[in-house]
Amino acid sequence: MAERESSSPLKLGLNVLWFSFWTGFPIKLGIALLFLAMGLMQFETRIGLAFLMVLASPVTVFAMPIIVMGLGSHIGEGVGIALLFLLCIPIDIWALGVVSRTLFLERLRVEPPDGLGLSLWWKSAVVGAVFLPLLWVAVSFVTETSIGLSHDLFEMDLLKSVPVAEKIGIQLSLWGGVSSAVLIVLLLIGVSLIGRIVRSAAAAARPAPENYQGLIARWDLMRVPADQGLMLTALTSAGVLMSVLFWTSLPVSTPHPHECCKKPEVKVQPPYKPAEALNKDEKLLTQVAAQLDAIEKQKAEEEAAKAKAKGGKAKQVK
Repeated sequence: MAERESSSPLKLGLNVLWFSFWTGFPIKLGIALLFLAMGLMQFETRIGLAFLMVLASPVTVFAMPIIVMGLGSHIGEGVGIALLFLLCIPIDIWALGVVSRTLFLERLRVEPPDGLGLSLWWKSAVVGAVFLPLLWVAVSFVTETSIGLSHDLFEMDLLKSVPVAEKIGIQLSLWGGVSSAVLIVLLLIGVSLIGRIVRSAAAAARPAPENYQGLIARWDLMRVPADQGLMLTALTSAGVLMSVLFWTSLPVSTPHPHECCKKPEVKVQPPYKPAEALNKDEKLLTQVAAQLDAIEKQKAEEEAAKAKAKGGKAKQVK
């Protein structure tokens, strides 16, 4: 009971979100790679943020559609993105249930109530749907404002002499540091909100009757499936099915550059041969010399014709 009361909301929220994320992440990542191979979704920009927001559910399962539709932030296209969000829901409920039951028994020493994973999931999803769009707007506003201030700072006469490379580095450090600090503070506030949800659920639970060794033994037995053969068969079959689907879809749906983004074809240059180059140069010099001789000869003939014409006119005048 003393440990339950002394646990801070930030610590509880971080424990639940961090371990739930890594519990469901391998399954979500496999589904995401399968959808990418099948061409069901394409991430055009902000791919790192898109994967993080999608795979970090449950707090983003409702927040990400709000950010995409309400705030006009485009992360990609394809029906696979919505399908991935739907498939993430049961995975997150299961992951939250496993992690929260472990946390309640091992650290808080209280009896996990029935439906704990589902209860924590929908409460966390509602908090994320409200808090993450506000975080997105706040961080975007702070970033744009700090970028404008950093540019205005170097318009002053005192800093106009700073070289371009140093100016870029200083500006990046200024607005990047401010945006990162605001993002970290707001993320800590959001994690603390999730921790308050966990602490309220723990406060309503009754203390566990067993001692610490009994709780650990009970927790170990919870992880052992009733039918181990059935579980092994199901996991193996799901893995084989996903592998077959992935490698079957990959050769057909391998992404190719769009027509507007194709690189110009570069012809392979033939190998350089010095002897042939010298022969070509000699032939070219011979042709140039012959052309010069022809031009000089033509010039001399024209001058001779002009001189002869002038001599004939002089005789006629006499």
